[in-house]
Amino acid sequence: MTQSNFLPVSRADMEARGWYYYDFLLITGDAYIDHPSFGTAVIGRVLEADGYRVAVLAQPDWKSTKDFHAMGRPRYAALVGAGNLDSMVNHYTSAKKTRSEDFYSPGKRADLRPDRATIVYANRVKEAFPDLPVVIGGLEASLRRFAHYDYWEDKVRRAILFDAKADLIVYGMGETASREIAAKLSHGVKVNQLTDIRGTGYITQEPLSEAYPAVECASYEDVLRDKRKYAEANMLQYEEHDPIRGKAVIQRCGDRILVMNPPQMPLTTKEFDRVSELPYTRDVHPMYDALGSVSAIEEVRFSVIHNRGCFGACNFCSLAFHQGRMVTARSHESVIREVESFIKHPEFKGYVHDIGGPTANFRAPSCQGQLKNGLCRGKNCLTPTPCKNLEADHTDYLVLLRKVSAISGVKKVFIRSGIRFDYLMEDKSGEFFAELVKEHISGQLKVAPEHCIDDVLDYMGKPHNDVYQKFEEKYTRLNQRYNKKQFLVPYLISSHPGSTLADAVRLAEYLAKRGVQPEQVQDFYPTPGTLSTCMYYTGIDPRTMKPVYVPHSFHEKAMQRALLQWKRPDKKRLVIEALRETGREDLIGFGKHCLVRPPGASNTGSPQRREFNKKPEKPTGAIKPSKKRK
Repeated sequence: MTQSNFLPVSRADMEARGWYYYDFLLITGDAYIDHPSFGTAVIGRVLEADGYRVAVLAQPDWKSTKDFHAMGRPRYAALVGAGNLDSMVNHYTSAKKTRSEDFYSPGKRADLRPDRATIVYANRVKEAFPDLPVVIGGLEASLRRFAHYDYWEDKVRRAILFDAKADLIVYGMGETASREIAAKLSHGVKVNQLTDIRGTGYITQEPLSEAYPAVECASYEDVLRDKRKYAEANMLQYEEHDPIRGKAVIQRCGDRILVMNPPQMPLTTKEFDRVSELPYTRDVHPMYDALGSVSAIEEVRFSVIHNRGCFGACNFCSLAFHQGRMVTARSHESVIREVESFIKHPEFKGYVHDIGGPTANFRAPSCQGQLKNGLCRGKNCLTPTPCKNLEADHTDYLVLLRKVSAISGVKKVFIRSGIRFDYLMEDKSGEFFAELVKEHISGQLKVAPEHCIDDVLDYMGKPHNDVYQKFEEKYTRLNQRYNKKQFLVPYLISSHPGSTLADAVRLAEYLAKRGVQPEQVQDFYPTPGTLSTCMYYTGIDPRTMKPVYVPHSFHEKAMQRALLQWKRPDKKRLVIEALRETGREDLIGFGKHCLVRPPGASNTGSPQRREFNKKPEKPTGAIKPSKKRK
């Protein structure tokens, strides 16, 4: 792939195209990968398709303005984002330890972007070009668009637009808003007049416009001093993130007013197809070849995004506050054309790694009522029990998978994105489940039960444990029927708000009884904007405004995590401490039911993954909720 196939990244690239000017500068904290899984590439190609000249400045040196000046001043604006991840999540673990690798950087270097990259880049652009309009967007900006709790500083920060010296913010999936901004700027409209574009926000001191009906949430000063008002504001912001019924949301900060217009409508299937089929190279820019390339491409090179949005509404997930809960999907024809393009790639071996998205098995809104009325206030489609209006039908997805599997040159189509197992269990035909097990699993299937205690699952926004058990049992039977030796990889979260140390003990006990030693355990990570982060900071469930127990200390978090990895020798001390603290010394000893041997005695045996082609133990049923929390 030659450099000329990519968007320009230097003055030399521009000159090679005969450009003496360009229109928009895209600045990103990620290395430049020209693939539809990366927001910078998508926005760049969308604007290019509209006839604009677009250049990319990837991972600039932020310590001076030199890199920002390198290609000259763009005619219309700089569009700034931190990359595919929040830069703080990219840099730090949930224990606030610095990560040693960055898979979005060449050679996995971890020092090529600053903390709070959106703010740093935007401010550097303003230093370089004081009169240039600056628009911030991407996941980091989207999740921080209101006053938000910042886990790394352990305080409430004001909305990101107050700290980034930018003129506008684009939140959510930004193609439509970016096109509208570009069109208006190119027609001479001043950036301070762009106050009526959906999916954007701005700061004003003037009387509010009447472009959209609006609601006001508690001010920055109020949420800073009153956790109850923070919870109320967070819930209001979450509920108004709906493209059909959502209103503009106002939040005051000092003598200025943040106005966040209602969300953009999701792309139609035709629009989604167009965006997905723009002339991406689907590769890492060759300027990184000598630096070890960029690892992030490997998971997506031969994968297809077929949908957007997620009505699963897990409280700890940022999707609902970014992509939104309304699901839209690409046409079969568009997906097939993308897969057919793989055939020509010299590295393609016949295996499509994924036909997925935020949740792989969603292809349509959960019910037709959403298309007219938006998503229901105060209700989730799947939890705590599925809505009576839920339309659980995998037919369209199944047909798509069959069509892709039939393409000449395709040997196998896998699904590696997460499967929403409770939605799967609501599909009474069972046809998709059977074919999933028979045809589309590469040895193991990722699922996310997250916990086994029902009241903890309620705080997470996840289905109760009996649903997962029924799914697991059916998965076992199907593997036996088709003579498959395939595993489940259950994702679990420790220390989520609502989970006591006693709950973690019971989860460990539950897993041990079922012969499951989890490979994937994640300490709860309070990322900006989510309902679970609100619980973590305030100790209040914003849905009910009732108190919720929160494990805050690093030591308790370490004990909860250790309990889920009780077989590891390095966790033994913490496991014993946790068992003693919760009065569960009965699980210390040599009995079959014990989790660990007494101090001084070595644990025997090694952790084993459960083989799902073997008959499982008799189901124990859902574990009862723990006692009332303090």
